[in-house]
Amino acid sequence: MTDFPTTPLAIYKILPKTNCGRCLLPSCLAFAAAVVAGNKTIHNCPFVESAKGAALHGAQRSESMEVLPAEFMDRLKAKMMDLDLSQVAPLVGGSMRGSHLLINSLGKDFAVDPHGNIASECHIIPWVQAPLLAYITNKTHQDITGRWISFREINGGIEWQGLFNSRCETPLRKLADENKELLGDLIDLFMGQEIDWYQADIALILYPLPKIPLLICYQAPEDDIDSALTIFFDECCPQNLHIKSLFTLCSGLVQMFAKIAERHQ
Repeated sequence: MTDFPTTPLAIYKILPKTNCGRCLLPSCLAFAAAVVAGNKTIHNCPFVESAKGAALHGAQRSESMEVLPAEFMDRLKAKMMDLDLSQVAPLVGGSMRGSHLLINSLGKDFAVDPHGNIASECHIIPWVQAPLLAYITNKTHQDITGRWISFREINGGIEWQGLFNSRCETPLRKLADENKELLGDLIDLFMGQEIDWYQADIALILYPLPKIPLLICYQAPEDDIDSALTIFFDECCPQNLHIKSLFTLCSGLVQMFAKIAERHQ
């Protein structure tokens, strides 16, 4: 399975696009997302011929949304050298210390030099490096609006929804189910803010980047009703960071939260 396409769009391109419902899902796009999420296999579509299986290898190479981290980082660092950090600082919610741009992530300051090298008093977490540079070099820098949208409402979000569910919302929901104090602890650990939210037992806002606020809403299981967890984004988020970087940021957060939960246990 290592050569299988990892995005719904790549899988969708080899489906019949008839929305026949034979897979028991409403559309071929929904089926593609279910395959990525692991809820369906490609063989659940009766119209995918074996000959098309070979095309999957090429589809991944030409259509995959993933970029090799090293190549992506080199590209971002090249963009950094074209910036005047003193002009960018107020736009991204940062400040200057000498020649370095200071950006706060979850209560910790990260110093970025003009070449894109990152330093911090805490451990540099790998998953934050690319989104941080992508955030600084993004063409637009919109202020926080206070209006929240779901991941699927972001441009391209429907194509990524399966992966986002399987790697972000579902594992975080399970972590919250198994660790009743986890979400409350995140507020204290990462300078979060708890708010009242309709039908949520706990709702907290975190700032992985100054103008990338995330709202995590969790409803605990009750009687025969399963728990529910949704991650919302301020409307400014897709203007300030590409959807791929938003996904990377959220999946990295969830992995970090899982390690915190392990230590608590």
